Amino acid sequence: MGTIIDYLEEYGDCSFLDMPMNDVDSLVLCQFSYLKFDAMVPDIRERGRFVDFAEVAHHRDFGQLFADTRFEKENRALFAAMQAGRRYGTLRIGNYVNVIEKEWETQFCAVTFLLENGVVYVAFRGTDETIVGWKEDLNMAFLSPVPGQVCSAKYLNMAAGGMRAPIIVGGHSKGGNLAVYGAMHCKPHVKGLIQKIYSMDGPGFRPEALLEGHYEEIAGRVVKILPHSSMVGMIFERDMRYEVVESKAAGLMQHDPYTWLVEGRHFVKANDVYEGRKFVNKALNEWILSLDEEKRKAFVDTLYEVFSASEAKDLIAFGADWKKSMNGIVAALREVDAETAAMLKEVIRALFETAALLVKEEVSAGRRKSARRLSPRLFASGKSIRRAKERIREKRRQGIRKSRQKAAKGLPLRKAASARGKAAPDAIEAPI
Repeated sequence: MGTIIDYLEEYGDCSFLDMPMNDVDSLVLCQFSYLKFDAMVPDIRERGRFVDFAEVAHHRDFGQLFADTRFEKENRALFAAMQAGRRYGTLRIGNYVNVIEKEWETQFCAVTFLLENGVVYVAFRGTDETIVGWKEDLNMAFLSPVPGQVCSAKYLNMAAGGMRAPIIVGGHSKGGNLAVYGAMHCKPHVKGLIQKIYSMDGPGFRPEALLEGHYEEIAGRVVKILPHSSMVGMIFERDMRYEVVESKAAGLMQHDPYTWLVEGRHFVKANDVYEGRKFVNKALNEWILSLDEEKRKAFVDTLYEVFSASEAKDLIAFGADWKKSMNGIVAALREVDAETAAMLKEVIRALFETAALLVKEEVSAGRRKSARRLSPRLFASGKSIRRAKERIREKRRQGIRKSRQKAAKGLPLRKAASARGKAAPDAIEAPI
Protein backbone atom coordinates (compact mmCIF):
# COMPACT_ATOMS: atom_id res chain seq x y z
CA MET A 1 0.00 0.00 0.00
CA GLY A 2 1.15 3.53 -0.74
CA THR A 3 -0.09 7.07 -1.38
CA ILE A 4 -0.89 9.13 -4.48
CA ILE A 5 2.87 9.64 -4.97
CA ASP A 6 3.42 5.86 -5.12
CA TYR A 7 0.48 5.58 -7.50
CA LEU A 8 2.09 8.09 -9.88
CA GLU A 9 5.40 6.25 -9.74
CA GLU A 10 3.71 2.95 -10.62
CA TYR A 11 1.18 4.10 -13.23
CA GLY A 12 2.70 7.38 -14.40
CA ASP A 13 3.49 5.96 -17.84
CA CYS A 14 -0.05 4.69 -18.49
CA SER A 15 -1.80 7.25 -20.64
CA PHE A 16 -5.43 8.20 -20.13
CA LEU A 17 -6.07 6.66 -23.54
CA ASP A 18 -5.00 3.25 -22.21
CA MET A 19 -6.21 3.53 -18.62
CA PRO A 20 -9.28 5.71 -18.02
CA MET A 21 -9.38 8.21 -15.21
CA ASN A 22 -10.16 6.83 -11.76
CA ASP A 23 -10.85 8.12 -8.24
CA VAL A 24 -7.14 8.27 -7.37
CA ASP A 25 -6.47 10.49 -10.41
CA SER A 26 -9.16 12.84 -9.17
CA LEU A 27 -7.41 13.24 -5.82
CA VAL A 28 -4.12 13.85 -7.65
CA LEU A 29 -5.63 16.75 -9.58
CA CYS A 30 -7.46 18.13 -6.55
CA GLN A 31 -4.20 18.23 -4.61
CA PHE A 32 -2.37 19.68 -7.63
CA SER A 33 -4.77 22.64 -7.57
CA TYR A 34 -3.28 23.70 -4.20
CA LEU A 35 -0.04 24.74 -5.91
CA LYS A 36 0.43 28.50 -6.29
CA PHE A 37 0.11 28.96 -10.06
CA ASP A 38 -0.11 32.77 -9.85
CA ALA A 39 1.60 34.47 -12.84
CA MET A 40 2.58 31.05 -14.25
CA VAL A 41 -0.76 29.84 -15.62
CA PRO A 42 -3.11 31.92 -17.83
CA ASP A 43 -6.14 33.20 -15.95
CA ILE A 44 -9.80 32.87 -16.89
CA ARG A 45 -9.68 36.04 -19.02
CA GLU A 46 -7.26 34.26 -21.38
CA ARG A 47 -9.64 31.44 -22.20
CA GLY A 48 -8.18 29.15 -24.81
CA ARG A 49 -4.56 29.61 -23.68
CA PHE A 50 -3.10 26.75 -21.72
CA VAL A 51 0.45 25.91 -20.65
CA ASP A 52 2.23 22.60 -20.07
CA PHE A 53 4.59 21.34 -17.38
CA ALA A 54 7.69 22.57 -19.19
CA GLU A 55 6.44 26.16 -19.30
CA VAL A 56 5.63 26.09 -15.59
CA ALA A 57 8.88 24.34 -14.62
CA HIS A 58 10.99 26.94 -16.45
CA HIS A 59 9.10 29.95 -15.20
CA ARG A 60 11.17 32.47 -13.25
CA ASP A 61 8.74 32.22 -10.31
CA PHE A 62 8.74 28.42 -10.25
CA GLY A 63 9.76 28.29 -6.58
CA GLN A 64 6.57 30.12 -5.59
CA LEU A 65 4.54 27.08 -6.63
CA PHE A 66 5.45 25.54 -3.28
CA ALA A 67 4.95 28.60 -1.08
CA ASP A 68 2.70 26.66 1.28
CA THR A 69 5.45 25.33 3.53
CA ARG A 70 3.06 22.95 5.31
CA PHE A 71 3.22 20.57 2.33
CA GLU A 72 6.23 21.85 0.40
CA LYS A 73 8.08 18.51 0.35
CA GLU A 74 5.01 16.53 -0.71
CA ASN A 75 3.93 19.09 -3.33
CA ARG A 76 7.39 19.09 -4.89
CA ALA A 77 7.29 15.30 -5.08
CA LEU A 78 3.80 15.47 -6.63
CA PHE A 79 4.89 17.93 -9.31
CA ALA A 80 7.98 15.85 -10.18
CA ALA A 81 6.04 12.58 -10.35
CA MET A 82 3.33 14.07 -12.54
CA GLN A 83 5.82 15.68 -14.90
CA ALA A 84 7.96 12.54 -15.25
CA GLY A 85 5.32 10.19 -16.68
CA ARG A 86 3.23 10.20 -19.82
CA ARG A 87 -0.08 10.11 -17.91
CA TYR A 88 0.27 13.69 -16.72
CA GLY A 89 3.27 14.79 -18.74
CA THR A 90 0.93 15.92 -21.52
CA LEU A 91 -1.36 17.79 -19.12
CA ARG A 92 -2.26 21.36 -20.05
CA ILE A 93 -3.22 23.95 -17.45
CA GLY A 94 -5.28 27.14 -17.77
CA ASN A 95 -8.25 29.25 -16.63
CA TYR A 96 -6.52 29.96 -13.31
CA VAL A 97 -8.29 32.15 -10.77
CA ASN A 98 -7.11 33.01 -7.28
CA VAL A 99 -9.14 35.55 -5.31
CA ILE A 100 -8.61 36.46 -1.65
CA GLU A 101 -10.90 39.20 -0.35
CA LYS A 102 -10.54 39.78 3.39
CA GLU A 103 -13.43 42.27 3.59
CA TRP A 104 -15.78 39.81 1.93
CA GLU A 105 -14.37 36.81 3.80
CA THR A 106 -13.67 35.02 0.53
CA GLN A 107 -10.88 32.75 -0.64
CA PHE A 108 -11.63 31.27 -4.04
CA CYS A 109 -9.28 29.43 -6.38
CA ALA A 110 -9.98 27.26 -9.41
CA VAL A 111 -8.01 25.87 -12.35
CA THR A 112 -8.82 23.85 -15.47
CA PHE A 113 -6.83 20.82 -16.68
CA LEU A 114 -6.99 19.36 -20.18
CA LEU A 115 -6.29 15.62 -20.21
CA GLU A 116 -4.83 13.64 -23.09
CA ASN A 117 -8.10 11.81 -23.75
CA GLY A 118 -10.00 15.07 -24.28
CA VAL A 119 -11.63 15.20 -20.85
CA VAL A 120 -11.72 18.59 -19.10
CA TYR A 121 -11.12 18.48 -15.34
CA VAL A 122 -12.17 21.56 -13.37
CA ALA A 123 -10.57 21.64 -9.90
CA PHE A 124 -11.58 23.90 -7.04
CA ARG A 125 -8.94 24.52 -4.41
CA GLY A 126 -9.90 23.79 -0.83
CA THR A 127 -9.07 25.91 2.19
CA ASP A 128 -5.53 27.21 1.87
CA GLU A 129 -3.30 28.52 4.67
CA THR A 130 -4.98 31.94 4.78
CA ILE A 131 -7.11 33.01 7.74
CA VAL A 132 -9.67 34.35 5.24
CA GLY A 133 -10.10 30.88 3.76
CA TRP A 134 -10.64 29.42 7.20
CA LYS A 135 -13.31 32.04 7.96
CA GLU A 136 -15.21 31.27 4.78
CA ASP A 137 -15.35 27.63 5.88
CA LEU A 138 -16.98 28.75 9.11
CA ASN A 139 -19.45 30.93 7.21
CA MET A 140 -20.72 27.83 5.40
CA ALA A 141 -22.25 26.71 8.69
CA PHE A 142 -24.93 29.40 8.56
CA LEU A 143 -24.86 31.30 5.27
CA SER A 144 -25.79 29.99 1.86
CA PRO A 145 -24.46 30.87 -0.50
CA VAL A 146 -21.07 32.22 0.54
CA PRO A 147 -19.28 34.30 -2.15
CA GLY A 148 -16.97 31.42 -3.04
CA GLN A 149 -19.95 29.22 -3.89
CA VAL A 150 -21.40 31.91 -6.16
CA CYS A 151 -18.00 32.16 -7.86
CA SER A 152 -17.88 28.39 -8.41
CA ALA A 153 -20.99 28.42 -10.61
CA LYS A 154 -19.81 31.49 -12.49
CA TYR A 155 -16.38 29.93 -13.02
CA LEU A 156 -17.87 26.73 -14.44
CA ASN A 157 -19.99 28.72 -16.89
CA MET A 158 -16.97 30.72 -18.06
CA ALA A 159 -14.48 27.83 -18.18
CA ALA A 160 -16.89 25.62 -20.14
CA GLY A 161 -17.98 28.40 -22.48
CA GLY A 162 -18.05 27.05 -26.03
CA MET A 163 -16.78 23.61 -24.96
CA ARG A 164 -18.37 20.37 -26.06
CA ALA A 165 -15.93 18.06 -24.29
CA PRO A 166 -16.93 15.93 -21.28
CA ILE A 167 -16.25 17.67 -17.96
CA ILE A 168 -15.29 16.29 -14.57
CA VAL A 169 -15.48 18.63 -11.59
CA GLY A 170 -13.74 18.08 -8.27
CA GLY A 171 -12.16 19.48 -5.17
CA HIS A 172 -10.75 18.55 -1.80
CA SER A 173 -12.09 19.95 1.48
CA LYS A 174 -13.96 23.21 0.79
CA GLY A 175 -13.14 22.63 -2.88
CA GLY A 176 -15.41 19.57 -2.85
CA ASN A 177 -18.26 21.70 -1.55
CA LEU A 178 -17.61 24.27 -4.29
CA ALA A 179 -17.55 21.54 -6.95
CA VAL A 180 -20.98 20.27 -5.91
CA TYR A 181 -22.44 23.77 -5.52
CA GLY A 182 -21.10 24.89 -8.89
CA ALA A 183 -22.54 21.81 -10.59
CA MET A 184 -25.94 22.46 -8.98
CA HIS A 185 -26.09 26.09 -10.09
CA CYS A 186 -24.27 26.26 -13.44
CA LYS A 187 -26.13 26.75 -16.73
CA PRO A 188 -28.11 23.76 -18.06
CA HIS A 189 -25.87 23.15 -21.08
CA VAL A 190 -22.78 23.11 -18.84
CA LYS A 191 -24.50 20.80 -16.37
CA GLY A 192 -25.24 18.47 -19.25
CA LEU A 193 -21.51 18.14 -20.04
CA ILE A 194 -20.56 17.18 -16.49
CA GLN A 195 -19.91 13.45 -16.12
CA LYS A 196 -18.77 13.30 -12.49
CA ILE A 197 -18.50 15.60 -9.49
CA TYR A 198 -15.88 14.66 -6.89
CA SER A 199 -16.05 15.86 -3.30
CA MET A 200 -12.91 14.67 -1.53
CA ASP A 201 -13.69 15.02 2.19
CA GLY A 202 -15.68 18.15 1.39
CA PRO A 203 -18.31 19.53 3.78
CA GLY A 204 -21.97 19.09 2.91
CA PHE A 205 -24.81 21.60 2.80
CA ARG A 206 -27.57 22.88 4.98
CA PRO A 207 -30.83 21.08 4.03
CA GLU A 208 -32.40 24.17 2.45
CA ALA A 209 -29.35 24.65 0.18
CA LEU A 210 -29.80 21.17 -1.31
CA LEU A 211 -33.49 21.82 -1.96
CA GLU A 212 -32.89 25.22 -3.54
CA GLY A 213 -30.11 23.82 -5.74
CA HIS A 214 -32.19 20.85 -6.95
CA TYR A 215 -29.45 18.50 -5.81
CA GLU A 216 -31.40 15.50 -7.05
CA GLU A 217 -30.57 16.53 -10.64
CA ILE A 218 -26.86 15.80 -10.12
CA ALA A 219 -26.97 13.33 -7.20
CA GLY A 220 -26.20 10.32 -9.42
CA ARG A 221 -22.99 11.94 -10.63
CA VAL A 222 -21.59 12.94 -7.25
CA VAL A 223 -18.73 10.85 -5.89
CA LYS A 224 -17.98 11.73 -2.28
CA ILE A 225 -14.93 10.11 -0.69
CA LEU A 226 -14.04 10.39 3.00
CA PRO A 227 -11.20 9.07 5.17
CA HIS A 228 -12.41 6.70 7.91
CA SER A 229 -12.03 9.33 10.63
CA SER A 230 -13.52 12.20 8.65
CA MET A 231 -14.64 15.36 10.41
CA VAL A 232 -14.63 18.02 7.69
CA GLY A 233 -16.44 15.84 5.15
CA MET A 234 -19.12 14.90 7.68
CA ILE A 235 -20.19 18.51 8.28
CA PHE A 236 -23.87 18.64 7.27
CA GLU A 237 -23.55 15.19 5.77
CA ARG A 238 -27.13 14.05 5.28
CA ASP A 239 -28.23 13.17 1.78
CA MET A 240 -25.02 12.34 -0.08
CA ARG A 241 -23.83 8.78 -0.50
CA TYR A 242 -20.15 8.43 0.29
CA GLU A 243 -17.27 6.00 0.07
CA VAL A 244 -14.70 5.61 2.85
CA VAL A 245 -10.96 5.07 2.43
CA GLU A 246 -8.17 4.10 4.79
CA SER A 247 -5.51 6.58 5.87
CA LYS A 248 -2.08 6.11 7.40
CA ALA A 249 -2.71 9.03 9.79
CA ALA A 250 -4.91 9.42 12.86
CA GLY A 251 -7.74 11.80 13.69
CA LEU A 252 -7.92 15.17 11.96
CA MET A 253 -4.64 14.48 10.13
CA GLN A 254 -6.58 12.13 7.85
CA HIS A 255 -7.92 15.20 6.08
CA ASP A 256 -4.50 15.43 4.39
CA PRO A 257 -4.76 13.77 0.91
CA TYR A 258 -1.16 12.58 1.15
CA THR A 259 -2.20 10.20 3.94
CA TRP A 260 -4.90 8.37 1.95
CA LEU A 261 -3.86 4.80 1.17
CA VAL A 262 -3.74 3.47 -2.37
CA GLU A 263 -3.28 -0.11 -3.56
CA GLY A 264 -2.85 -0.63 -7.27
CA ARG A 265 -5.22 1.72 -9.12
CA HIS A 266 -7.67 2.14 -6.26
CA PHE A 267 -8.01 3.51 -2.77
CA VAL A 268 -7.91 1.06 0.11
CA LYS A 269 -11.57 0.96 1.14
CA ALA A 270 -12.95 0.98 4.68
CA ASN A 271 -16.45 -0.13 5.67
CA ASP A 272 -17.56 3.22 7.06
CA VAL A 273 -16.54 6.27 9.07
CA TYR A 274 -15.67 5.37 12.68
CA GLU A 275 -18.81 5.04 14.80
CA GLY A 276 -17.40 7.35 17.47
CA ARG A 277 -16.64 10.00 14.87
CA LYS A 278 -20.10 9.65 13.31
CA PHE A 279 -21.75 10.23 16.67
CA VAL A 280 -19.77 13.36 17.49
CA ASN A 281 -20.21 14.79 13.99
CA LYS A 282 -23.96 14.16 14.11
CA ALA A 283 -24.20 15.80 17.51
CA LEU A 284 -22.30 18.88 16.34
CA ASN A 285 -24.42 19.17 13.19
CA GLU A 286 -27.63 18.93 15.17
CA TRP A 287 -26.35 21.48 17.64
CA ILE A 288 -25.46 23.98 14.89
CA LEU A 289 -28.83 23.49 13.17
CA SER A 290 -30.66 24.02 16.47
CA LEU A 291 -29.28 27.57 16.80
CA ASP A 292 -31.19 30.41 15.20
CA GLU A 293 -29.45 32.39 12.45
CA GLU A 294 -28.37 35.30 14.62
CA LYS A 295 -26.90 33.01 17.24
CA ARG A 296 -24.94 31.08 14.59
CA LYS A 297 -23.60 34.34 13.18
CA ALA A 298 -22.60 35.56 16.62
CA PHE A 299 -20.84 32.31 17.40
CA VAL A 300 -18.87 32.12 14.15
CA ASP A 301 -17.94 35.82 14.20
CA THR A 302 -16.70 35.54 17.77
CA LEU A 303 -14.70 32.40 17.03
CA TYR A 304 -13.07 34.19 14.10
CA GLU A 305 -12.42 37.36 16.07
CA VAL A 306 -10.79 35.37 18.85
CA PHE A 307 -8.58 33.54 16.36
CA SER A 308 -7.74 36.79 14.56
CA ALA A 309 -6.54 38.24 17.87
CA SER A 310 -3.38 36.22 17.27
CA GLU A 311 -2.55 38.84 14.58
CA ALA A 312 -1.31 36.05 12.33
CA LYS A 313 -2.09 36.56 8.64
CA ASP A 314 -2.09 32.86 7.88
CA LEU A 315 -1.84 29.49 9.59
CA ILE A 316 1.88 29.27 8.85
CA ALA A 317 2.55 32.48 10.77
CA PHE A 318 0.22 31.28 13.53
CA GLY A 319 2.27 28.14 14.01
CA ALA A 320 5.62 29.86 13.62
CA ASP A 321 5.03 32.03 16.70
CA TRP A 322 2.37 30.05 18.51
CA LYS A 323 3.17 31.51 21.95
CA LYS A 324 2.44 35.04 20.74
CA SER A 325 -0.62 33.78 18.86
CA MET A 326 -2.04 32.04 21.92
CA ASN A 327 -1.41 35.09 24.13
CA GLY A 328 -3.58 37.15 21.77
CA ILE A 329 -6.31 34.50 21.77
CA VAL A 330 -6.35 34.23 25.57
CA ALA A 331 -6.66 38.01 25.87
CA ALA A 332 -9.54 38.06 23.37
CA LEU A 333 -11.40 35.31 25.21
CA ARG A 334 -11.53 37.50 28.30
CA GLU A 335 -13.64 40.01 26.34
CA VAL A 336 -16.24 37.46 25.18
CA ASP A 337 -19.66 37.55 26.84
CA ALA A 338 -20.58 34.59 29.06
CA GLU A 339 -23.12 33.04 26.69
CA THR A 340 -20.81 33.10 23.66
CA ALA A 341 -17.90 31.88 25.76
CA ALA A 342 -20.03 28.91 26.80
CA MET A 343 -20.70 28.07 23.14
CA LEU A 344 -16.99 28.29 22.30
CA LYS A 345 -16.14 26.01 25.19
CA GLU A 346 -18.77 23.51 24.02
CA VAL A 347 -17.17 23.21 20.59
CA ILE A 348 -13.70 22.92 22.08
CA ARG A 349 -14.97 20.26 24.49
CA ALA A 350 -16.59 18.37 21.61
CA LEU A 351 -13.30 18.36 19.71
CA PHE A 352 -11.50 16.93 22.74
CA GLU A 353 -14.20 14.31 23.09
CA THR A 354 -13.63 13.35 19.46
CA ALA A 355 -9.98 12.80 20.28
CA ALA A 356 -10.97 10.77 23.36
CA LEU A 357 -13.18 8.52 21.24
CA LEU A 358 -10.36 8.03 18.78
CA VAL A 359 -8.04 7.03 21.61
CA LYS A 360 -10.57 4.43 22.76
CA GLU A 361 -10.80 3.06 19.22
CA GLU A 362 -7.01 2.87 19.04
CA VAL A 363 -6.97 0.94 22.30
CA SER A 364 -9.72 -1.47 21.21
CA ALA A 365 -7.77 -2.15 18.03
CA GLY A 366 -4.74 -3.14 20.10
CA ARG A 367 -2.70 0.00 19.41
CA ARG A 368 -2.37 1.04 23.05
CA LYS A 369 1.11 2.54 22.66
CA SER A 370 0.15 4.81 19.77
CA ALA A 371 -3.02 5.84 21.61
CA ARG A 372 -1.02 6.93 24.65
CA ARG A 373 1.32 8.88 22.43
CA LEU A 374 -1.62 10.54 20.68
CA SER A 375 -3.13 11.95 23.86
CA PRO A 376 -2.05 10.68 27.27
CA ARG A 377 -4.34 13.12 29.12
CA LEU A 378 -7.41 12.05 27.18
CA PHE A 379 -6.41 8.42 27.49
CA ALA A 380 -6.67 8.78 31.26
CA SER A 381 -9.84 10.89 31.39
CA GLY A 382 -11.97 10.22 28.26
CA LYS A 383 -15.70 10.77 28.92
CA SER A 384 -18.32 8.24 27.92
CA ILE A 385 -20.44 8.63 24.80
CA ARG A 386 -23.59 8.71 26.92
CA ARG A 387 -22.42 11.66 29.02
CA ALA A 388 -21.15 13.54 25.97
CA LYS A 389 -24.41 12.98 24.11
CA GLU A 390 -26.56 14.19 27.01
CA ARG A 391 -24.42 17.30 27.55
CA ILE A 392 -24.67 18.33 23.90
CA ARG A 393 -28.42 17.73 23.90
CA GLU A 394 -28.86 19.79 27.05
CA LYS A 395 -26.80 22.62 25.54
CA ARG A 396 -29.01 22.58 22.47
CA ARG A 397 -32.14 22.72 24.63
CA GLN A 398 -30.69 25.64 26.59
CA GLY A 399 -29.92 27.53 23.39
CA ILE A 400 -33.47 27.07 22.13
CA ARG A 401 -34.97 28.17 25.48
CA LYS A 402 -32.81 31.29 25.70
CA SER A 403 -33.63 32.29 22.12
CA ARG A 404 -37.36 31.93 22.82
CA GLN A 405 -37.07 33.92 26.04
CA LYS A 406 -35.30 36.76 24.27
CA ALA A 407 -37.82 36.76 21.46
CA ALA A 408 -40.69 36.86 23.99
CA LYS A 409 -39.14 39.86 25.72
CA GLY A 410 -38.43 41.62 22.43
CA LEU A 411 -34.67 41.62 23.09
CA PRO A 412 -32.39 41.75 20.02
CA LEU A 413 -29.79 39.05 19.54
CA ARG A 414 -26.16 40.04 19.05
CA LYS A 415 -25.54 41.31 15.53
CA ALA A 416 -22.71 39.89 13.45
CA ALA A 417 -20.05 42.42 12.53
CA SER A 418 -19.26 41.47 8.95
CA ALA A 419 -20.12 42.20 5.34
CA ARG A 420 -22.35 39.15 4.89
CA GLY A 421 -25.67 39.38 3.19
CA LYS A 422 -24.45 41.74 0.45
CA ALA A 423 -23.72 40.93 -3.14
CA ALA A 424 -20.26 39.74 -4.17
CA PRO A 425 -17.79 42.63 -4.56
CA ASP A 426 -16.68 44.03 -7.88
CA ALA A 427 -13.19 42.77 -7.12
CA ILE A 428 -14.49 39.25 -7.70
CA GLU A 429 -16.04 40.27 -10.99
CA ALA A 430 -12.53 40.54 -12.40
CA PRO A 431 -11.38 37.97 -13.26
CA ILE A 432 -14.55 36.07 -12.27
